[in-house]
Amino acid sequence: MIRFMMCLVLSLCLPAIGRADTFAIVIKDHQFNPPQLAIPAGRKVQITVDNQDPTPEEFESFDLDREQVVEGNKKIVIFIGPLKPGKYNYWADFHQDSKGTIVAQ
Repeated sequence: MIRFMMCLVLSLCLPAIGRADTFAIVIKDHQFNPPQLAIPAGRKVQITVDNQDPTPEEFESFDLDREQVVEGNKKIVIFIGPLKPGKYNYWADFHQDSKGTIVAQ
């Protein structure tokens, strides 16, 4: 009976192991929303970047070592982390006045 209970508990926990937390960033009118995204430090996260503009945009970050084009009216998924606590900047390469920050805390 104890083995059965241990197996049951383990089987319920396994799907959560290795699963990334999910977050979203929207590009609208060539601006990132939210402009600052808080994520947990020390954990792998999944970020969906949803470009709601009809033109392509590039999500770029030297801090995060990411550079990916998001076609107009499309979404991409990026995985980052685990990150140390701190601020990580990114910007829209095609409209460089659009910037954002990811804060790992």
